[in-house]
Amino acid sequence: MTASDPIRREGLRDLYWERVPLRNMTPREWEALCDGCGKCCLNKLEDPDTNEVAFTRVACRLLDDATCRCAQYDIRKTLVPECVVLTPANLAEIAYWMPSTCAYRLLYEGRPLYDWHPLVSGRAETVHEAGMSVKGWTVPEFEVDEDEWEDHIIEDL
Repeated sequence: MTASDPIRREGLRDLYWERVPLRNMTPREWEALCDGCGKCCLNKLEDPDTNEVAFTRVACRLLDDATCRCAQYDIRKTLVPECVVLTPANLAEIAYWMPSTCAYRLLYEGRPLYDWHPLVSGRAETVHEAGMSVKGWTVPEFEVDEDEWEDHIIEDL
């Protein structure tokens, strides 16, 4: 399957994201909510006084900038212990620092998915075509000292 091919919907109930509570989704349905934007893999800075979160262009060392997917998804926690594994159980605690366009956050907040989301459009590439992914503009974290992450803050994300 190439990025422009239709997404695979085997094992997914029709429009499940509109009807099934997040906590009742199957593992396959939960994983299919990810639009493949790569934004959650950007390093973030949080102001300890205000809890305001700023996204940076600095990406996790495992992010494949060409596909916007984790290069080692199945073993990411082993390689990057600080990686957050999103689950229905911890979503309430983490939703505030998820990207505003993230399907998990949208559904948690009771909002619909965007038309460019692959589950809606039927094609994985629409997230990139809509300019909603980090494809091609990140900087790997091993190239930037943590002291310099502020220089890479993204204003609109």
